[in-house]
Amino acid sequence: MAERKIAAVLVAAGRGERAGRSSEGPKQYRRIGGRPVLSWTLATFLQRSDIDRIVVVIHPDDETLAQGAVGADTNRVELVHGAATRQASVLRGLRHLRNDAPDIVLIHDAVRPFASDAVIDAVIDGTRAGMGAIPAISLTDTIKRSSDCATIIETIDRSSLFAAQTPQGFRYDAILTAHENAADASDTTFTDDASIAEWAGLAVALVPGAAENVKLTLAIDIDVADRKLKGSPMIDVRTGNGYDVHQLVPGDHVTLCGVRIPHDQTLLGHSDADVGLHALTDAILATCGAGDIGTHFPPSDPQWRGAASEIFVRHAVGIVGDHGGRICNVDITLISEAPKVSPHREAMVRAIGDMTGLTPDRISVKATTNETIGFVGRREGIAAIATASVVYGG
Repeated sequence: MAERKIAAVLVAAGRGERAGRSSEGPKQYRRIGGRPVLSWTLATFLQRSDIDRIVVVIHPDDETLAQGAVGADTNRVELVHGAATRQASVLRGLRHLRNDAPDIVLIHDAVRPFASDAVIDAVIDGTRAGMGAIPAISLTDTIKRSSDCATIIETIDRSSLFAAQTPQGFRYDAILTAHENAADASDTTFTDDASIAEWAGLAVALVPGAAENVKLTLAIDIDVADRKLKGSPMIDVRTGNGYDVHQLVPGDHVTLCGVRIPHDQTLLGHSDADVGLHALTDAILATCGAGDIGTHFPPSDPQWRGAASEIFVRHAVGIVGDHGGRICNVDITLISEAPKVSPHREAMVRAIGDMTGLTPDRISVKATTNETIGFVGRREGIAAIATASVVYGG
């Protein structure tokens, strides 16, 4: 059996008033991803070897805009002037094809730039098997009916309801005849080509559509499509490191990561000398270039004498938030010969979670000795290393 000829009619004659005014013209010529919408839609059909002819139905005033969108493919794209309504424009496109009539015609909204090959294949296969085929997706939102757009009359069962998309495929001779007859029935209004086929008594099958095959109707739709084609910006993930050390002197406790631990020594410092939280503060501040702990809490300032280091961490967290950041996780390593950290680890994690808003699975507190080497090994001091990961703008 000989391969059937396939043509595509792209409808681009509308004014797109719901998308608002733009210096770029109607919405089919607005730029998304640096190119007109029509250019993206055309590219999908131009790259297919099974589509023999492509007709674009345009408004007579848009000849220059259309030529710009077609670009170098002028020898493969046929421009036809449309009419006052979508229905009449489609009919003009169909009539244009009579000089070399295809077996199958796909009718597509030019402002649906994301029709996939899978959707187009399904429509073509469905059309070959019957009279017509349209892509459709089942409705997921609850559907309400109202007579005044203000008060609900009833909730409609959505189980048998589908949202129709394009391209819609038909046997060319059948849909042309249906359109001709519909044009004669001037008191009848149709919202798509499948509704004309139904009116004419033609069988139309539903094939799987795709959620991404959206019609760009409003200005926000165009903005979303533009962002999609430009690509999502790289997530701005930043990592900051912090290090702190404090001397050990005779005493009765140390404060580490916000937890008071009985000990025969204490850490010497202007505040409570919590090396873990001091390192963490520096790590958090580093992710937005906000200096270090001494920048915000100078040791020369008497108000911070004996202060709980929780204040410093919460201040750093606030600065990150002001910069549009969100802390993802923190990791602290305490370097000490004593006291043992493991019995207090859960309390430390809870304390840090309260300061940062992080869940326990995003907080790591570890400890290691210095194998009796150096000032840590001689129990002259305790050191801490901290790392913080922060997402900005994500």
